[in-house]
Amino acid sequence: MRKSRRAVLPGLGLSLGFSVFYLSLIVLIPLAALVAKSFSLSLADFWAVIASPRAIASYQLTFGASLLAATVNLVFGLLVAWVLVRYQFPGKKVLDALVDLPFALPTAVAGIALTAIYAPNGWIGQHLAALGIKSAYSPLGVTIALIFIGLPFVVRTVQPVLADIEKEIEEAAASLGASRIQTFRRILFPALLPSMLTGFALAFARAVGEYGSVVFISGNMPMKTEITPLLIMTRLEQFDYAGAAALGTVMLLLSFLLLLLINALQHWSNHQAGAKA
Repeated sequence: MRKSRRAVLPGLGLSLGFSVFYLSLIVLIPLAALVAKSFSLSLADFWAVIASPRAIASYQLTFGASLLAATVNLVFGLLVAWVLVRYQFPGKKVLDALVDLPFALPTAVAGIALTAIYAPNGWIGQHLAALGIKSAYSPLGVTIALIFIGLPFVVRTVQPVLADIEKEIEEAAASLGASRIQTFRRILFPALLPSMLTGFALAFARAVGEYGSVVFISGNMPMKTEITPLLIMTRLEQFDYAGAAALGTVMLLLSFLLLLLINALQHWSNHQAGAKA
């Protein structure tokens, strides 16, 4: 007679109840309060806040820079993960630890450091200025800050998956006459794609809500380098809580739709990889 295996955690009902309660307390209730606060505005006032030229300019910069930064991190994060997994070299542990530095470093400190480096008289900024490139106090500076805080997400999601791929698979492909590009495109890339999309989504989500590291290097010029989180803070400082909630609701909706699209792509890539296996 087979004995039923005793679950370590409580039954489904109790576990699900605690999960829903915790999720509601930490995530759902605050988000519902945000949306409810925006409903205190009339439809005309709500539209005037979220569709003002200043707000639209901030959306374009926030989401545009976030998408660009996440894309850059997707490419170079994969390269960093590849180096950390596939090669042995002096200082590897130090480089591996440096990847996590944006996690531990206060964002305001990161913003001050990036501003000092990329300012027109900074170590890097002065050379870019000589080439006619304005890094700090420009959309480029915002993108640089978002790249800095988003890199670890891509590296840490791709790195373990890459480590699980055995080198013998690549050697077998090479012995069958496959080039390096063919090996990467047909063997490595399908296996890495779900983790790459996950890292991209995490880096993008982190960039959309970033404030501390951007507020210094952006210059905070309305219609030019003002991000939406800063615009929300401006309305809060003016005690316009309903207007800040309206902008937050738009950010919430747009972020949710973009993340839903990324998750759908990730699910599709997982399905495609399973079909080929």
